[in-house]
Amino acid sequence: MVDEEKLKILLIEYSAKDAETVLKILSRSGFQIDYLCVATADDLQAALKLLNWDVILSDYASPRLNACDVIKLIKNQGLDIPLIVASSDIGEEAAENIMALGAYDFMMKANLARLVPVIRRSLREVKNYQRFITAQAALQKSEVLFQAITSNLPGVVFQFQLGKNNQASFPYVSDASETLLGLSPQKLMSNPELFPELILSEDKESYRQLMMTSAEQLSTWNWEGCIQVKGDSDIKWVSLRATPRRMLDGAMLWDGIMINITRNKLTEREIARSREQLAELSSYLQKVKEQERARIAREIHDDIGGTLTAIKCELLPCMDKTARKLEFYQQKAKSIESLVDRVIDSTRRISLDLRPGILDCGIVAAVQWQAKEFSDRTGIVCRVSCDNDEISLDSDLAIAIFRVFQETLTNISKHANASRIQVKLVELEGLILLDVMDDGCGITEIDMEKQDSFGIRGMRERCLQLKGNFHISGESEKGTKVTILIPTGDPEYDSEQAHDLNSRFKEFSQSEPIKKRKQISRL
Repeated sequence: MVDEEKLKILLIEYSAKDAETVLKILSRSGFQIDYLCVATADDLQAALKLLNWDVILSDYASPRLNACDVIKLIKNQGLDIPLIVASSDIGEEAAENIMALGAYDFMMKANLARLVPVIRRSLREVKNYQRFITAQAALQKSEVLFQAITSNLPGVVFQFQLGKNNQASFPYVSDASETLLGLSPQKLMSNPELFPELILSEDKESYRQLMMTSAEQLSTWNWEGCIQVKGDSDIKWVSLRATPRRMLDGAMLWDGIMINITRNKLTEREIARSREQLAELSSYLQKVKEQERARIAREIHDDIGGTLTAIKCELLPCMDKTARKLEFYQQKAKSIESLVDRVIDSTRRISLDLRPGILDCGIVAAVQWQAKEFSDRTGIVCRVSCDNDEISLDSDLAIAIFRVFQETLTNISKHANASRIQVKLVELEGLILLDVMDDGCGITEIDMEKQDSFGIRGMRERCLQLKGNFHISGESEKGTKVTILIPTGDPEYDSEQAHDLNSRFKEFSQSEPIKKRKQISRL
C-alpha cells in the first residue's frame, strides 16, 4: 500500500476553495499531501509526465476539461491512476455513465465524508491490481518456459490422476505424446484408457502393481515396459518415472515423464550378446591354444625327440673302446647327418607354423606365399592382385591381416566348395584393404549366426581391436566376399576420420561379390 505520509494527488478544475477543503480533509486523516491543480488538457498531459500520481480528483462538468476528457487522456497514456469524480449537481444517470467509462468512484462536493475511505480503497485496488499484473506476467513467463522445456525434452511430460473410485485421468500431457505414443495430448486426456491399451499383455500387470505400490507408499513410480502403437509394427521400450502426491479430495496425482528407451534396451541386449560371444570366443581360443600347444609338444616329442634319440643311439657304439673299421664310423656319420637334417627340417616346419618367416619380407610377399601354398595344397586357384610390391606395415598389423587371410582361406577350403579365389590387397590413404572373393556356394545369414562360427568371430574381433571394419556377405551359389579395412596409422583417430573410414568401408563392402565362375577365369 502507498505510504499515507506521501500522498500525491492531482486536482483537475478545482477552485482554490474546493482544493483547500479537500486538503484539510486528507490532512486530518493523517495524509501528507503533494498536490497540483490543472485546468487544461495540455497542463494535464504535462502533469502526468511529471509525477506518478496516486489519485486524480476531477470535477465532472468543467467547461475546459471535463471528467470524460480526463478518462480519455489517462487511457491514451496507458496509465492506471484511480480517478475520483466530484460534482456540485449531477444526476444518477450521469454518475452511472462516468463510472462505466472508468472512474473509480463518484461523489457530491457538498458531501465529501466518503473521500478518505474511497481514496484508501482506490489505493488498495491499484496495489492489488499491480500485484495481479506482476503475478500474471510471471505466470505467463513460467508457462512459456515450461512449454519450451517440455517441447525439447526427449519424452512425454504428464500428470496422471487416480480418483477414489480408481478412475484414471490425464490432467496434462505434453505434445511429445504424438511422437512416442501415436496419440495427441487432447485425445489422451479425453480417453485416458487408450494408454494401457498400448502396453503389451505381459507388461500390463507390472504396470498396475507398481502404480498401486506407489499410491500406497507414496513412493516414486518407476516402470519399464513395452508398448506397441496402433498401426506400427515395431515395439517400443518406454521408461516411466513419476512422483505421487495426495490431493485434498483423496485422489492421487503423479507428476512424471515417459521416455523412449528402445535404443538403450537394444544396445544392452547387443552388449550382453557380444559379451556372451566374447566369452565363447575366449573359451574357444583358449581351447585352440591348448590344442596347439599339445600339437607342438607332440611334434617336438615324437619327431624331434625321436630323432634326437635315434642320434644318441647312433652315437653310443662310437663311444666304447671297441676297435672298428673306418667304414663303420663313416656309415654312422652319414646316418647321424641324415638325422640332423631331419631335425632341422622339423624345427623349420614347426617354426613356420608358429610364425611364417615370410612375414619378414612384408605383407604382400606373405599373402602371395600363403595363396600359393593354399593353391598347391587344395588345388583351388588363388590369384592375388596388389598395386604395390611392398606395403610397409607395423608388425602387429601385418600379422593380424595375415591371420585373417589364413582364416578366410581355411573357411573357403572347409565350406565354400570353390574352384577359384580372387584376392585384392590395396594400400589407400592411411588404410589397408584386403578383399577376398570366391566362386563357391556362398555363405548365408544362418551360417554367420551359428553359435560355433568362431572363425568369423575371431576375424571380426581382430579387426575391431585394430579400430578397423570387417564385413562378410554372400549369395547362394554365387560366392562369398570378405572385406576388411584397417587404419595403418594411429588407431586413436577422431570422429570425422571414423566417419570417413565407415563411408569408405561401406563403398568397398557393398561392391558385388563374384557372380559367375567365368568372371574369375578372366582375372
